[in-house]
Amino acid sequence: MVTPFDDDGSLDLPGAADLARWLADHGSEALVVAGTTGEGPVLSEAEVTDLWRAVAEAVTIPVIAGTGTNDTRHSIDLSRAAAEAGADALLVVTPYYSRPSQAGLVDHFTAVAAATELPVLLYDIPIRCGRKIAHDTFLHLVATVGNLVGVKDAAGDVTAAARLVAETPTSFELYSGDDPLTLPLLAVGGVGIISVASHWVGLEMAEMVAAFLKGDVDGARATNACLLDSYAFESTEAYPNPLPAKAVCRALGLAVGQCRLPMGPGTPELDAGARRLLEALGRPFTEAADPARTRSPLG
Repeated sequence: MVTPFDDDGSLDLPGAADLARWLADHGSEALVVAGTTGEGPVLSEAEVTDLWRAVAEAVTIPVIAGTGTNDTRHSIDLSRAAAEAGADALLVVTPYYSRPSQAGLVDHFTAVAAATELPVLLYDIPIRCGRKIAHDTFLHLVATVGNLVGVKDAAGDVTAAARLVAETPTSFELYSGDDPLTLPLLAVGGVGIISVASHWVGLEMAEMVAAFLKGDVDGARATNACLLDSYAFESTEAYPNPLPAKAVCRALGLAVGQCRLPMGPGTPELDAGARRLLEALGRPFTEAADPARTRSPLG
C-alpha cells in the first residue's frame, strides 16, 4: 500500500484509512503498510506507528507491517511498535546497504523474530538490498524460527523458488513479490502476491490467483495477459515504484499525494500515462485539475 501524503509532504492519516478501505473493497486480502511501495524508509518511527494504527483501525483484513531496516536494533524496536499499534504480521526485508554475510542474515532475522510473537514474513529482494538470502539460510531459519511463516520472493529466480517450496514445510508460504512473476511462481508452489498493481487491478489479480489455485490455468493465463500493461507501467527507470502507483491512485481520484524525496514528485506526463492506462483498462478516471487532492467515494 502506498502511503498518502498531504500537499506539504506530511502524513495523511485520513487518506491512509480511505485507501486501506478502497484496497480491501477491491481485491486485497491483507495490506502491507510501510513497505517499499509505502516509502517506509522515509517515515519516522512516530509516523509509521501512527500509520499502522490508523490502517489497523480502518479495516478488518490483516495488516502486515514493514519493519525491516539495515539496523537490527531499530528493526526490533519497529516490530514491537507495530505489534502495539495493532499489526497482525511483520514483513522484514534483508538488511540493505550493509550487505551482511549469510551468518549475519541468520542472526538478524532470528533476533527480529524473537522480539515478537507476530508471524514474520521475510522479504528477499537482492536488487534493492545487494544480498540474496541463500537457500541454506532459508532452510536454517525455517527450521529454527518458530514464527517464520513465509517469504515475499522478489529475487527473480523461479528455479530457486521451486526448490525452496519443495524443501520447506507446506506451512511455509511463498508469495510473489514481483507482479510479472506471479503466475510463474504460482506454478511452482507460490500461494499469492504482495502486489503493486493491485492498487488498480486488485480484483483481477485476485481472480488470476484464484483461477490458478482451482486448476483453471487457461483462465489464469488469460487474466494475466490483460495485466501486462499494468506490470510494465508500475516501475520504470524514469519513474520507479511507487511513483506510477501513486499516479494511478490520483487518476482514480484517491488522495495519495506525491512521493517524498528521494523519489520526489511525479510529472504531468506520468499522470497522463496513468490516465491512458486506466482508459485502456476501461476504468473511469478523474480529470480534476489537482487529482492529488480529490477523493472519490468508496464502495
